[in-house]
Amino acid sequence: MSYGVFARFYDSLTDDVERDEMEHFIRRAVKRFGSDMSSPVTLCDIGCGTAVLSVRLAKDGFDVTGVDASEEMLSVAYEHMTDAGVHIQPVLQDMTSLDLGGTWDVFISTLDGLCHLPDLSAAEDAIGGVARHCHKGSLFIFDMNTPYKHREVLSGQTFVYDTDDVYCVWQNSEADENCRIDMLLDLFEYNGESYDRFVDELSETAFDPQAVDDILIRSGFEILGEYDGYTDSGVTDTTERTVRICRYAADE
Repeated sequence: MSYGVFARFYDSLTDDVERDEMEHFIRRAVKRFGSDMSSPVTLCDIGCGTAVLSVRLAKDGFDVTGVDASEEMLSVAYEHMTDAGVHIQPVLQDMTSLDLGGTWDVFISTLDGLCHLPDLSAAEDAIGGVARHCHKGSLFIFDMNTPYKHREVLSGQTFVYDTDDVYCVWQNSEADENCRIDMLLDLFEYNGESYDRFVDELSETAFDPQAVDDILIRSGFEILGEYDGYTDSGVTDTTERTVRICRYAADE
């Protein structure tokens, strides 16, 4: 997974993401479960990508740090931050080896960031890294694709996106026994006379929900709630994306 090419077109291809709902959900969760946090609330967005959500939260008054392993993504993030007139501390790090030198009130990971990790061991490294940067009462809010979505919605499918910036053909492999899907992105950008073609490859794994819960508990988190996307509804058998709200409960 490179995200080198994909970073250029990421915003166009995720323009339909319900970021209003994501922003409001996070704000409500912090108000409900973090009411004793001092202002400004410090928030760390791991796998922040182009930081569209981070910029929104910075505008809401959060003191935001954005962590991503892609220089190209952080470069676009810096442009968004500058255009919006807000400050976000950018950090180039892999989420499986976080070393940030402090603690934060809130951690978030959105748009299936943890699903891009290769296996449960890497997911445990990431969650453990978040825990090491929490103080008692810190919140961890994150989403993940479900095995149902990988098997029934994404597996073996091809999707086509035609935006003003790029034409994209997204081809998925069949989901394997671990609900891992390999994704091939063919990207075509019009240069004024013809189309330039770019190719990128990504992978996602939909981890077993109970295994994820076990990792959270071992890492010192209590699970406050699990939701069907960024709504107030509970998880069902056909939920495609779960959102967990967790609180760090271990002694400092």
